[in-house]
Amino acid sequence: MDGENPRDGDFELVTLRNGARAVRHLGHGEVMHPSVGPWEEARRLYVEQPRLAERLRTPGEPLVIHDVGLGAATNAVAALTCARELGSERRRALELVSFELDLAPLRLALADAAGFPFLQPFREASEARMRDGVWEGEGARWRLHLGDVQEHLDAELPKADLVYFDPFSPASNPGLWTPTVLARVRAGCREEGEGALLLTYSAATPTRVTLLLAGFYVGAGVSTGTKGETTVAATRPEALASPLGARWLSARAPHGEPLTAEVESRLLAHPQWAGC
Repeated sequence: MDGENPRDGDFELVTLRNGARAVRHLGHGEVMHPSVGPWEEARRLYVEQPRLAERLRTPGEPLVIHDVGLGAATNAVAALTCARELGSERRRALELVSFELDLAPLRLALADAAGFPFLQPFREASEARMRDGVWEGEGARWRLHLGDVQEHLDAELPKADLVYFDPFSPASNPGLWTPTVLARVRAGCREEGEGALLLTYSAATPTRVTLLLAGFYVGAGVSTGTKGETTVAATRPEALASPLGARWLSARAPHGEPLTAEVESRLLAHPQWAGC
C-alpha cells in the first residue's frame, strides 16, 4: 500500500510491475524510469547507446557528461560503473557534472540497498558529493550543482561530450523543455572533434521540434523496451545513427511556444533537411 512506501519530502519509493524499485513524485505522480526500471533504462539509453565504453577506451581529454536531472543518480552511477568495469582498458578520465533541485530521491534510493543495489558501490561517492558538492576518485570527478538547473547552465562548465537530459516530463516540468533552455544546454556542448550527443527518453514530436529549434540535429534513439523510440540530438549530423528525414517534419509547436509562421520558417530552414 502507498502508506507503507518510504517517503522523503515530495518523493516516495514504489515497486514497479516488474519488481524494480523506483522513485515517484507525490505531487504530479511521475515515476523516474518507469518503463523497465531505473538500471536497465540507464544502461540502455545512457551507456550502451552512446558507446560510452568505446569512448572511454579512446585516449584523450577527460570525457565530460552533463547530467541534467540527477534524480536518484542512476544515470550518473551507470556511467561511473561503466568506467570502473573497464579497468586498465580505460584511457580517459570521466568528469560528471550533475544538476538537481532536490536530493530527496537520491537519499531514498541510497537508504534502500536491496531495491537499488547498483548504487551501493558508489554510496561513499554519492554521500561525499551531496555533502561537499564534489567527489574524486578512480580517474573520475563528480560534481553537483544544486538548485534550479537554469541558474547553473551559463556557469563556466567544461564542455559536454554527452548530455543526459532526464528531467521530469514537459507536462510536469515545462520550464526545462523550452527552445530557450535547450539552446543554453546546446551552448554548453563540445563543438570540436566528434561534437556532442544529447540523449533523452522523450520521443514526442514537440520534444524533437524543440531540439531542432535549439540548434541540434535530431534523430531516433533506442527503445526502452516499452517505448518504441527515444531521441538522440547531436551537434554534428554525422553523429546520428538514425536522423529524422524531411518527411518526418510536421506542423507541430515546440514545448512552451505556439506554432507561428516564424517558428515554422526556422524549422524548414534547418540544415538537417539539406539534400533531403
